[in-house]
Amino acid sequence: MTTPAPPPRPLDPPQPVAPDDLAPTVLPLLAAGARLALVAAHDEPEGIRIVHTYLTPGTLPQEVETTVAHGADGIPSLAAHSYPAGRFEREVRDLFGVTPLHHPLPRRLVRHGHWPTGHYPMCRDAVADPVFVPDTGSFPFLEVTGDGVYEIPVGPVHAGLIEPGHFRFSVVGETILRMKARLWFVHRGVEKLFEGRAPQDGVELAERISGDTAIGHTLAYVTAVEQALGMPCPTPDAFLRSALLELERLHNHVADLGAIVNDVGYGIVHAHTQAQRERLLRHNKAVTGHRLLRGAIRPGGTVLRQLPDLELVADVAAQVEDIVELALGNHVVLDRLTGTSPLPADEARRIGVLGYVAKASGLAIDARRDHPLTPAHPALEPVEPVVEQTGDVLARFLVRAREVRQTADLVAALVTAARHTSGSELPAPARHHDGRGLGIVEAWRGTLVHRVEIRDGLVRRCKVVDPSFFNWPALPVALRDTIVPDFPLTNKSFNQSYAGNDL
Repeated sequence: MTTPAPPPRPLDPPQPVAPDDLAPTVLPLLAAGARLALVAAHDEPEGIRIVHTYLTPGTLPQEVETTVAHGADGIPSLAAHSYPAGRFEREVRDLFGVTPLHHPLPRRLVRHGHWPTGHYPMCRDAVADPVFVPDTGSFPFLEVTGDGVYEIPVGPVHAGLIEPGHFRFSVVGETILRMKARLWFVHRGVEKLFEGRAPQDGVELAERISGDTAIGHTLAYVTAVEQALGMPCPTPDAFLRSALLELERLHNHVADLGAIVNDVGYGIVHAHTQAQRERLLRHNKAVTGHRLLRGAIRPGGTVLRQLPDLELVADVAAQVEDIVELALGNHVVLDRLTGTSPLPADEARRIGVLGYVAKASGLAIDARRDHPLTPAHPALEPVEPVVEQTGDVLARFLVRAREVRQTADLVAALVTAARHTSGSELPAPARHHDGRGLGIVEAWRGTLVHRVEIRDGLVRRCKVVDPSFFNWPALPVALRDTIVPDFPLTNKSFNQSYAGNDL
């Protein structure tokens, strides 16, 4: 018999401010080191309500809310003070029609040129099947001119089994002067699909937002739902959830380590990592019934078919350590990774990158330490972020390699903490209950956040922010002065999600 943990602490109400008072209110938060985690807009009868959520390590989230009346000119932009805020403002403009006033880069972000003028898909009156028009023109980008400068367009359709993204290179010889990425070719309306669902019915959607991050998105969504409903989760189940999160980190990191080395032609190492990844995927299916770990996490609990096999996890970690040593012992591999596409720490901080991209540039950002999901336990040591300093492909490779061992150790500690149970009875979700919740999870690519509002027992709004939203803009910065043949290698070292970005 398991004892439920106390209900999660409710999310503090947002601080309401007038649109003109938004900047004076949030700038002190940014100056004190808070990170803008998300901006969630809501179409209400009185106007578009916009919520800013700020995270500070070791403290509770802080939210600021303002409402822009329907028909108003817009809202003063924060882009001059926060690069992520500027991108969130462009997203809100494209999806809700709220103009960021005096924005330094006001062009579209999400909506491509063939989207109907005046159609804002997240508004309540938006039709489900708008009439699209021919593209209004070529995609705007800064054209680099000069002797010997030429352009290389890549995508959006690629040769491999990846999702669409367009990359336009301005090049002299083989040196990249500038690269512009264009995404949102597969905007699927995910956040709209959450609206009106019963909380438990949103899990299946969360699992499929980005296939390689099924646990990360599900855990963030379920955590937000539980906070919104005041729904307790048994403590052992909280440990098991975090163990699943680490298993997801493990199989993705192992795959990336091999893929990075494969992009410099060392295919035998890639083959060895694929063998280890296959072991992990088969193990995932034994644990949850699905190779990508779907089906285990639900509001109020976690149900596994069996506990993780700690011997297998430890053996995979040991095998990967040998593979990494073999890869870095090859002087060609080491030469190609070292110094390639560095992302300086100041640029990483300005852009607001997360996960292994941030850690490789010296930024110790990790929600497992800063916003832990599990209570203290003798078997668990605090998670210390794995950090490198050089910010290049090698650093992003090494962060993953070192996190493999850290993750294997953490799975063992989490399973030990939860050993007396593999799950619990799922409590019935609350009915006709209103609330707000925030799920903060250190997914394998970085910190992932869901913000949920529930009204009358149904999901009124679910705002999703995958770490890829923050990390994609850093790729062109890292590519400056890199040669064109190193683009695939650099892109793989970032390995951001198209689906997680193109919601």
